[in-house]
Order: sequence, then C-alpha cells, then structure tokens
Amino acid sequence: MYSSLDASKVIATIERLTRRINERFPQASLAKVADELVRVARDSEARTRALTRPNLALRGGSAVLLAGLVLLLVIGIPELRLSWNVKDASDLIQTLGALCEALIVIGGALLFLVTLEGRLKREQALRAVHELRAIAHIVDMHQLTKDPEQLLMPGPRTESSPERRMSPFELQRYLDYSSELLALISKVGAFYAQHLADPIVLGAVDEVEELTNGLSRKIWQKIAILDQILARQHEQARESSASAERRRALALDRGTSGRRARVRG
Repeated sequence: MYSSLDASKVIATIERLTRRINERFPQASLAKVADELVRVARDSEARTRALTRPNLALRGGSAVLLAGLVLLLVIGIPELRLSWNVKDASDLIQTLGALCEALIVIGGALLFLVTLEGRLKREQALRAVHELRAIAHIVDMHQLTKDPEQLLMPGPRTESSPERRMSPFELQRYLDYSSELLALISKVGAFYAQHLADPIVLGAVDEVEELTNGLSRKIWQKIAILDQILARQHEQARESSASAERRRALALDRGTSGRRARVRG
C-alpha cells in the first residue's frame, strides 16, 4: 500500500490544490495552469496503464514477421546451392565473412522486431515527460514577478512595471501554491518511472525532478525573504503598540497626578 504511488490520490491532491488556488486567486493565471496539470495527470494515469499492458497487435505482427523470416531462410538456403568444400584459407575466410554478414543482418532484424514495442512505449513516455517539463517552466514564469523585496522597498513604477497588488499574506500563499504545483509535477512524472523500467525514461523523469526541485528552491528563497519581512513588520507593530501603551500609561499617570494636585489645592 505504501510501496508505490497511488495515481488516484495524487490526482485528488492536484484537484484539491486547484480548488484552493481558484478560491484564493480566482482571476490568476496560476489557476489555469493547475487546471491543465489536472488534465495532464489524468491523461498520464490512463497512459501509464496502457503502457504497462502488452501490445498484442504489435507482438502478433512481430511474431508473423519473425516466422516469415525464418521460413524464408529455410526455403532460401537450399536454393542457394552453397558449396561447403573449402580448398584453402581464402575460401574459408570468404565463407565465414558471408555467414557473419548474414547473421548480422538477421540478428539486426530480430533485434528491431523484439525491441520495437519497448521503443514505441519509450517514445510515448518521453513525450509525456516533456509536457510536464514545459508545465514546470510555465509555473516558474508565473512567479517571476512575485518579488517580496518590493514590499519592503517599493520603488517608483514605470509603464512596464508589473502590477503588485498582493498583500504579504497573499504573496506568501501564491508562492506556496507555486511550490506545491512543482512538487506535484514531479510526482506525475514518477508515474512513468514506476511502471517503465526503461533507463532513458527513468533519466528523463529524474531530470524533471531535478528541474522542479531547483525551481522550488528559488521560490523558497523568496518565501524566506518574505518571512523575514513579515517578522520585521510584526516586531515593529509590537514595538509601536508597546510604545503607544506606554504613552497612554504616562498620560494616565500625569492626569492622575494633576487631579491629586487640584484636590490638595
């Protein structure tokens, strides 16, 4: 139960994250990216199920071709009327060379037919992994302008400056959602690594995971800066509140002292 990824649970997690993004940022393009990831995850689940099943039509066709090749050899070799009388070394070398060439051609044809199904499945999986890589870059594009330092030191705007209307809390949630999307993209890629033992597919899935981890690290650097800004603002607000409380207490003490002086007078 806990030794492999459950595709249905991963898809449910992506769907829930999509609802969270839509509820928090209904007009944001990140919600559309999350919707697209839901579609890709569902397609990936169906695709991995199909890739794990044997392609009976392709295997049947390969078997027919192999049988035809063997039959052709059985029928054709007697018709060649080969002479096996070797008189000297040159004849032996020529005969062995011809046999090696024939074996190479036949072996290449057999290898092509045997590995055809695996290569077709590999091609489908690599196309799907490439789609996940593209979505990861799209997520990164949407968070590029989400700069927490602008909250601390806002500079003068230009005509081409991006709109920055998010509060610190909203910016933190947006960056969290982007990081979660990247993590889930790598999990969808793991569908293919889990069901296909092809080393090229495994390498492509590892590359997607490295990409999403690298992009997520950049986002968490922004979140760390934002946490520092929020902590500083909270400290300043607490100091301001404490200072206001001291001023109120001092004013109250002065008022009490004034009333006592008037009573004595």
